[in-house]
Amino acid sequence: MDSLSKANGTFALNLLKVLCEDNSRNVFFSPVSLSSCLAMVLMGAQGNTAAQMAKALSFDESDNGGVDVHQGFQQLLSALNKPDAQYLLRTANRLFGEKSYEFLSVSLTCCPLKIVCCKFYESEMEELDFMNATEESRKHINTWVEKKTEGKITELLSPDSVSSLTKLVLVNTIYFKGNWEKQFERESTRERPFKVSKDVVKPVQMMYMKSTFKMTHVREISTTILVLPYVGQELNMVIMLPNENTDLKTVEKKITYEKFLDWTREDKMHEKEVEVFLPRFKLEENYDMGAVLRRLGMTDAFEQGSADFSGMSSRRDLFLSKVVHKSFVEVNEEGTEASAATDTMVTFGLSSFTLIFKADRPFLFFIREQQTNGILFAGRFSSP
Repeated sequence: MDSLSKANGTFALNLLKVLCEDNSRNVFFSPVSLSSCLAMVLMGAQGNTAAQMAKALSFDESDNGGVDVHQGFQQLLSALNKPDAQYLLRTANRLFGEKSYEFLSVSLTCCPLKIVCCKFYESEMEELDFMNATEESRKHINTWVEKKTEGKITELLSPDSVSSLTKLVLVNTIYFKGNWEKQFERESTRERPFKVSKDVVKPVQMMYMKSTFKMTHVREISTTILVLPYVGQELNMVIMLPNENTDLKTVEKKITYEKFLDWTREDKMHEKEVEVFLPRFKLEENYDMGAVLRRLGMTDAFEQGSADFSGMSSRRDLFLSKVVHKSFVEVNEEGTEASAATDTMVTFGLSSFTLIFKADRPFLFFIREQQTNGILFAGRFSSP
């Protein structure tokens, strides 16, 4: 699963760079949910369409989305959805296809698409009557999403987002709820200023705690990194906070998956007593990922006449109509609820005084699986 973790991590940071181009927006998404869903479609892609998709998803060029990728996702999704975890994490992917449209067996396995999706992705293709019951189909998809995200994400597909010509809609959801290993005390939360920019300050409910956490300072980007573990320490939140005089754009431009791994390496982290100030926040973001994926070079899949999904359809009129991604995250005193490399220098290595980590300005945050360094969620908090 190492190559898949690298691919998913690279895809995550490439997506983050594109989504963060608009400085004014908060950002939150689940790269692993998106990549697993797109990988289902990749099974039926051929030729240049398959090559573009594999490249956009950062899969190994020699593998090009072969069976090893899908077996990797099978292992990953099984591990993430384990019932005995001390956190709640549920992923759900589904393809909704027009019922009158004939989908072939996937050429990769010579098995029907429904069976392949179920085997590798704990998912299936569901047939809907887009042609004659467009609005009912839209509502059905929205109800499915709402159920899978514990009611946190509603109205994923807006009115008129599908039509009678729709053949295939790709939907992905992920729901996470985890408690901090060391919780913030609710009575310590106070309204404090958050510096959106040099000229704009907004009030925010700022949480507070004093405890021991792993942290480091990356001189290359003038940024402090703090790791807040969830109960069980299998998952954690990695927060990247630039210095007062450093723009977050500096971090966004320089970060790559290789640098992310290097900056957060265990041997570069130091256990320090620290006073942590972190905003209590709730984000709900909605993305048309089609435009973003085009930016990453995946163009043919969205164009009728150019898309080649002959691995699952004998007709050449099949193309992706929509790739929608809606995500939700709430960070509070108890924990988090979410749905949807250059050398470093530790500047405070041997200090004995209590450090202060005050996230009162824009920062990046990642929810990470500790063992594989897999990025489950990525985001930017820019403004309350």
